[in-house]
Order: sequence, then C-alpha cells, then structure tokens
Amino acid sequence: MSWRRTPVRSCPGFPEEVSRARRWTRDILSGSPLADDAELIVSELSANAILHTASGRESGSFHLALAVSSQVVALSVTANGGAGAPKVEHQDQEAEHGRGLGMVSALAHRVVVHDSDAGHTVTAELFTGARPGGHPC
Repeated sequence: MSWRRTPVRSCPGFPEEVSRARRWTRDILSGSPLADDAELIVSELSANAILHTASGRESGSFHLALAVSSQVVALSVTANGGAGAPKVEHQDQEAEHGRGLGMVSALAHRVVVHDSDAGHTVTAELFTGARPGGHPC
C-alpha cells in the first residue's frame, strides 16, 4: 500500500485554529468521500487538544498529520501535555462536554491513542469502502 503523507502542520493553541485545521483537512481531501468525516474528526481532536491539554495554554500548540492511501485516511492530532491520555466517556444527555472522542470513535474505523511524557497523539483511521467496525479490504 502506497501512502501519501502531508507535512505535519503545527497550529498555535488558539480556538480559531480549529477552523483552520478543518479547512486544511478539507483542502487535502477535496473530492474524497471521506472528507466530511475527516473534517469533523480533525475538528473534534483539535478542539480537545486546545481545551484539555497544555496545547491551549499561552504559547501552546498542537500538531496535525494526515496520511492517505487508496484504502485508508489516517488523521493524527498531537497535543502537548495534559491530565492523561484521552478516553471515551459515556455522558448523560444533559452533559455539555465529554462526547467528542465518542463521536470520533463512532465515525472512525479505528482510533489509537499514543501517550508519552510530552503529550499524546490520537490517530483516527477511516477505511475507504467500509463501514465503521468493518475491514479495509
């Protein structure tokens, strides 16, 4: 499988960078049937980085990477520091926060969290021609 990787995009930890991250993703995946889901996933992961980690603090940043093959779109957001690795939370219907990673997990076929001392990276994979929970081939 041949991958086309984009250069990593570093974004200051400001709320307006979430819309820039969405636009960057949409531009790269223009014409792909996965563009809408990818855009939503990048939006959620970028917002989480700003809201829940040191990426959203003064002089903080988060980093985006995108890899595309004929079978998979892999979106990664790396955040600086934080209170621990993100996890899916099951919130009641009245909760105002806590549903983002659950939504990412519902849209993506696979979500992987890599945690390190410096922060964490959440990678969401979308498989072409498959439904969530399915197989890429």
